[in-house]
Amino acid sequence: MLWTRSETIGLAKESCTHCHGYGMRAGRTGKEYPCYCVFRAIFCACYRRFRECAMKEKHLSKVSLDHCEGGRDRKYVYSRKVEDYMADFCLVSRRGLDDFDYRVFRYHFLLGADWKLCCLQMGIDRGTFFHAVYRIEQRLGRLFRELEPYGLYPLDEYFGGTMRNGEPRPAANLRVMPRRTRPVRVPVRKSA
Repeated sequence: MLWTRSETIGLAKESCTHCHGYGMRAGRTGKEYPCYCVFRAIFCACYRRFRECAMKEKHLSKVSLDHCEGGRDRKYVYSRKVEDYMADFCLVSRRGLDDFDYRVFRYHFLLGADWKLCCLQMGIDRGTFFHAVYRIEQRLGRLFRELEPYGLYPLDEYFGGTMRNGEPRPAANLRVMPRRTRPVRVPVRKSA
């Protein structure tokens, strides 16, 4: 995965002491890599969308018809983007975290417990809890962006807005109208 400064600068935190708002940090070998504040911003954007999807009423969910690339045949697939996103968010998080971090993730992010309740339930102190939260945000933010072949971030690509490698395709039920080369002339009635 190639990270560029143009991708990270918009996500970086201005008050970050490591990248100073530029989004890239220099490693020990001199190679640049994304700052942790960028990963946390990616996680927060994905988590915000997850909460919006969870708050929606289920009868408002819509089915979309998506074009599926594959072979000679052009195929279309029906999908429920909201439910798919919520399932992908949970499954990728489960697979990307170890047992302790996933327990913190489940209590704090999925069930909505505050830090006091999480510390009491898990038998840990406040510092351990917040270090785990920052570690979870960094790890999942990187994972959501670098997931192959389709990442959870950027969100507009996941939900069918734009495509990173190529032009966006029109939806299956829309017809593209040909461009007119001549201007349209409206007939005007002469007044008597």
